[in-house]
Amino acid sequence: MEILKVENLSKVYGKGSTKVTALENVSFSVEKGEFVAIVGASGSGKSTLLHLIGGVDRPTTGKVYIDGRDIYSFNDDGLAIFRRRQIGLIYQFYNLIPILNVEENITLPLRLDNREVNQKKLDELIKTLGLENRRTHLPNELSGGQQQRTSIARSLITNPAIILADEPTGNLDSKASYEIVELLKKSNRDYKQTIIMITHNMEIAKCADRIIKIEDGKIVGDE
Repeated sequence: MEILKVENLSKVYGKGSTKVTALENVSFSVEKGEFVAIVGASGSGKSTLLHLIGGVDRPTTGKVYIDGRDIYSFNDDGLAIFRRRQIGLIYQFYNLIPILNVEENITLPLRLDNREVNQKKLDELIKTLGLENRRTHLPNELSGGQQQRTSIARSLITNPAIILADEPTGNLDSKASYEIVELLKKSNRDYKQTIIMITHNMEIAKCADRIIKIEDGKIVGDE
């Protein structure tokens, strides 16, 4: 079952002599439950692509369908709600709220949406991600790996259609990076979670089921 369809996606910044084409006519699809890595050098367009898929930015041309819905048919408010409910985002620098503890950070997307917290799922996620002894800790009391685990739990708590991970190991040492990738693989396997991960690290990318390579805003490989 197709969960994501990217159709002739382009993003152009500036005009005339300052015009920069960050992405050019990119098309691909992802099946539900796939773990896909998108790789490319700095400036290749991979982060632009992730932001467009996630509805963080709007394309110059093209469409993105998630679970059959054209995400750019929504107005800004509608897109923000869709993103909160259907897209889980994991960032390189965690983006945790410093005054909220681990449990509060994880459940924040639900509370923003006035949705009930499924305590059983919350407890399961906290246990799976090894945060049982950190539930009431603030972000500045956690290691980098623990902060990223909290970020992963936050992305999973809403049962999103898709998870987008932007260089999730880019700010971690090799041991913590391996642990985070293993947790993403476990989320993919145990929860049948669709994951698209941006990385410049080919060793990390090899953990995915499929690797899409981008150069100069174009797909040059899909294997």
